[in-house]
Amino acid sequence: MSSIKLRVVVALCGVALACAAHAQQKEAAVPNKAAAQTKKAAGAPKSAISAEFEKFRDIMEDASPAELFEAKGEALWKTKRGPKNASLEQCDLGLGPGVLKGAYVRMPRYFADADQVMDAERRIVYCMVTLQGFKAEDLAKRPFSSGSGTPDPVSLVTYVAAQSRGMKIAVPQKHPREREAYDVGQEIFNFRAGAWDFSCASCHGEDGKRIRTQDLPNLTSKKEAIRAFQSWPGYRMTGGLMHTLQWRMNDCFRQQRFPEPGYASQTISDLLTYMGVNANGHVYKGPGIKR
Repeated sequence: MSSIKLRVVVALCGVALACAAHAQQKEAAVPNKAAAQTKKAAGAPKSAISAEFEKFRDIMEDASPAELFEAKGEALWKTKRGPKNASLEQCDLGLGPGVLKGAYVRMPRYFADADQVMDAERRIVYCMVTLQGFKAEDLAKRPFSSGSGTPDPVSLVTYVAAQSRGMKIAVPQKHPREREAYDVGQEIFNFRAGAWDFSCASCHGEDGKRIRTQDLPNLTSKKEAIRAFQSWPGYRMTGGLMHTLQWRMNDCFRQQRFPEPGYASQTISDLLTYMGVNANGHVYKGPGIKR
């Protein structure tokens, strides 16, 4: 393992989704029963509750609240702001300065000007710093939506993502750094550690798992990997807030009671590279609604 990979994996202490603690504790308490239930669930049809929620979501997305954040993001993108009094219209998201159509579904990707692999939110923050003069440390002080408001990067990511609606995910793997990001992301996904000895794969590495009423997708399978990307950025009905994949990944760390990664960190870009490549070929439906 390269020194870069080692530093990333050692620093993490594992990544898991909100279900991690509950699922592991139940399995430890009744291992035989849990194993039998998992085996029985494999290949089982989607739960009735999940199916009903998806019907409800399809109806709601005809007039999704996410559209409000798209509109705000568009205004932010085109408005001259910051110490440099510049817009983001010259921000290069990988397809050329200002080109938005198809950019979101092709990230994370390698950017030569930064010499880094970046996901969409990380790249937008980079442009806000380099083009508009905002300070990265200031943007990191309030990175995620809360009752006090929606940070500008969230609306910007929502706007950018909407420009790839209906397009196939095509996260690139041509550059050596992109392939390295995938490998590191895969290690993070499978790395077990911490109080519950969990990893992302503990909940999302097999078919047929469920937590409470929610079916858990197998993000290592080509068929279900899209569920990690679909509808993000998403308007979460629980709380009524707009969130991005940066928030979703960060919350995985928080739920597992481990140190949360820095905002727009390489760790999250690597993890999203792994998940994005697995979802390649699926059609992205755009910002949507989450539970």
